[in-house]
Amino acid sequence: MKSTINSDVMPDELFEDALKLLKDLIAIPSFSKEEDGTANRIESFLNEKEIKVNRFLNNVWAVNKFFDEKKITLLLNSHHDTVKPNAGYTSDPFKAIEADTKLFGLGSNDAGGPLVSLIATFVYFYDDESLPFNLLLAATAEEEISGHNGIEILLPLLPKIDCGIVVEPTLMQMARAEKGL
Repeated sequence: MKSTINSDVMPDELFEDALKLLKDLIAIPSFSKEEDGTANRIESFLNEKEIKVNRFLNNVWAVNKFFDEKKITLLLNSHHDTVKPNAGYTSDPFKAIEADTKLFGLGSNDAGGPLVSLIATFVYFYDDESLPFNLLLAATAEEEISGHNGIEILLPLLPKIDCGIVVEPTLMQMARAEKGL
């Protein structure tokens, strides 16, 4: 079967869109339990891509266009809440600053960059009818405080998950599990 990846979304364009989304997320305060602004932005980004979006509290999720319950489902998950900036910040934590091919700003690494990478991956494969599995994207809240209104409250609302990729940059090490899950 021929791939039906949306040819209107070229990788360069998708990269630019993802970079803009990350900069937008940095600019929106999103402390744990106060993630409504970033949830709104993620939801609007996916809506702009004509992706059907679901939301519960400050958790945003979507499934690929040709979701089929008979296929296995791969969860793509990360969080969009941040901790409050510490006194060590030497610049505005809510301003995305590009320097030396890096992007700086509160949440850019934990976990805005990883989350936006998953979102871009999801967008890229969203309408590929030939995928041998389903994709389920979940941008979740309250991870920084192990809160109950994040992935914990969302799991019962999601389709059956067979495996998942949860991106969290803690110590930049690969893990097989995450505290609280």
